[in-house]
Amino acid sequence: MLVLLNKPYGVLSQFTSDKGFATLADYVDVPHVYAAGRLDKDSEGLLVLTDDGALQDRIASPRHKMRKTYWVQVEGEPTDKALEALQSGVRLKDGMSKPAKASRMAVPDVWPRTPPIRERKSIPTSWISLTIREGRNRQVRRMTAKVGFPTLRLIRYSIGEWTIDGIDSGSYRIA
Repeated sequence: MLVLLNKPYGVLSQFTSDKGFATLADYVDVPHVYAAGRLDKDSEGLLVLTDDGALQDRIASPRHKMRKTYWVQVEGEPTDKALEALQSGVRLKDGMSKPAKASRMAVPDVWPRTPPIRERKSIPTSWISLTIREGRNRQVRRMTAKVGFPTLRLIRYSIGEWTIDGIDSGSYRIA
């Protein structure tokens, strides 16, 4: 079984919490499925859940290099140089990131975030599409910060061929 969840902001990528945070149990009522990979509490978008251990490994394990695309709202308007750095790979504390696909994108038609992002009137925001094939802890946020454009909102749009198209925030679809 495969469940595609559009995980809302503030929800943990697990079914229990001893700290009172919202969890997958608040959104998914399908028994015996587990998240294939993680999505930080402060990130939104596609989370794949499955009851198939081999599929879970293929999605989550970096050795399979499954493509993941993120829509990233950043502070400022990324320069060509910043996008080229993301495309070449950037040096992070835990080593060089692999080359990514990075491009400017129009403001996507997405749900409002609760709470809204922090915005400064004097600094514009913009969106980039970033596709990576690795999954280090908070990698996208660290990459955009490294090139001078901090992430304000992070939405995972796709994993492999699966996307959040047609799935409202907080809803899921059986694939």
